[in-house]
Amino acid sequence: REAYDRKITVPFAYETKLSGINETEMHKEVWYRRSFTLPEAMLNKQIVLHFGAVDYFCRIWVNDIPVTEHTGGQTGFFTDITACVRYQEENVIRVQVWDDYTDLEIPRGKQYWEEEPKSIFYTRTTGIWQSVWIEAVSQNHLKKVFITPLLDEQAVRFEYYLAGSTELSLDTRISFNGTYVTGCRIEPRAMNGSFTLELNQPALKSWNFVENLTWSPESPRLFDVIFTLSKDEVMEDTVRSYFGMRKISIDNGTILLNNRPYYQKLLLDQGYWPDSLLTAPEDEAFVRDIKLIKEMGFNGVRKHQKVEDPRFLYHADVMGLLVWGEIGSAYLYSRDYAAGMYTEWSEAVLRDYNHPSIVAWTPLNESWGIHDIKTNKLQQGHSNAMLHITKSLDETRIVIDDDGWEHTEGDLLTIHDYEASKEVLKKRYSCIDTILEFTPSGRALYVSGWSYRNQPIIVSECGGIDFRQDEVKGWGYSSAVTGEEFLKRYEDIVAALMSSELVQGFCYTQLTDVEQETNGLLNYDRSPKVPLEEIRKINKGNYRS
Repeated sequence: REAYDRKITVPFAYETKLSGINETEMHKEVWYRRSFTLPEAMLNKQIVLHFGAVDYFCRIWVNDIPVTEHTGGQTGFFTDITACVRYQEENVIRVQVWDDYTDLEIPRGKQYWEEEPKSIFYTRTTGIWQSVWIEAVSQNHLKKVFITPLLDEQAVRFEYYLAGSTELSLDTRISFNGTYVTGCRIEPRAMNGSFTLELNQPALKSWNFVENLTWSPESPRLFDVIFTLSKDEVMEDTVRSYFGMRKISIDNGTILLNNRPYYQKLLLDQGYWPDSLLTAPEDEAFVRDIKLIKEMGFNGVRKHQKVEDPRFLYHADVMGLLVWGEIGSAYLYSRDYAAGMYTEWSEAVLRDYNHPSIVAWTPLNESWGIHDIKTNKLQQGHSNAMLHITKSLDETRIVIDDDGWEHTEGDLLTIHDYEASKEVLKKRYSCIDTILEFTPSGRALYVSGWSYRNQPIIVSECGGIDFRQDEVKGWGYSSAVTGEEFLKRYEDIVAALMSSELVQGFCYTQLTDVEQETNGLLNYDRSPKVPLEEIRKINKGNYRS
């Protein structure tokens, strides 16, 4: 480890081309070292070291002083390194990472534990895979704000957490399209608290609130907010943020967006790229993906088996895209796995709470990690625990328990159905009895002891049509040889599901090919397989036949 004789470009994992190493040999332990110099301008500031995500367990030293450790490969962390650094001199960060590819109790999502990827599993990601940065902040600063839109009250609630001394003042100013709306100044006597601001203000009287001020994929309107923290009238910290007035709810078995029925047309999005795997090659890659998704007539994505980089969520907020938030699963159950998963999932939910694009949380998928949930009380308890932990942290979003099948208490009945026949699909989703009789992959839709309670129904995985334009090896759940055949098969699936009076949305598998999976609407490099407008027409119900 002392040699450090290879260079890597962070935040790309060593398995990727963009890392500069591009080797897939399996290693359980990797080390990083990086030197840096702090300018004199950072004197008398608190120096904070941030890691976006490191897979899976890591320890950090600064100038040979241990500063922190973190478990969980999908969420970020930060640590105060002020006491360890030297100004205008060289400082050294060392990072030790363990990622045991043989341990199937580690939440890893689609990362395969064998040498070569196969089936639904892809090349591993080891070590640092999201951005690393250093921030200088005042000793008195704003640590965190949870922003909750209250659509029915035409108001917004702020829950703030401060660091530093007491006797501070916090100014909050809200604007919309450059017009100041409202604000307030508080003088908290505790380091955390909350307040609510009404948005039914004279500055907005010329707009209809629901029609002109709410957030949706069609109209992703955002309010800007500036927080200013001061002590003795001297500004200590300023933070700029935003929020969307967006409400997702269920009323009498119907999913509502901003109190109106809303049909979700989603794409399964693995969040992989050819040269960088789980890490986007550049920020523009997120923008390009969202543009392509919307061009094809979809209004959202189910981020699959991955806690996505917050930059993606930012662009989804700004550009208008629904997101189902998910976390990569483990594959074997144990008490240690369960305890660790509660922490990692909670970190993800709290980190991403403020994004209006996120409308649903999906903590478990297809009984991965809880394969014996049908009969195992511990695993049933784990599924319900993940559901209720999520609800204890976020009361504003839909929560699915075990996506796809073997449900217990979730807000939706979600079904994974890769049937390709239009006739079979239309018959299956024609009435609730035929739906509840369906056993996808031989699994019941509900675990014994739980049953359907008028939850909205979404087919949250479907399609997966294999269509290759060259001789590469690959697979899908059904197949097409020509573009015309592919479009016909796609139309059969979408038309059947959209004709059902019971199905309130679908999620097509998937956005792009990924390695050996060739069932994307786009190739792995994001080039279209068929004209995007043809997919869009079908999604809008303008069928070809």
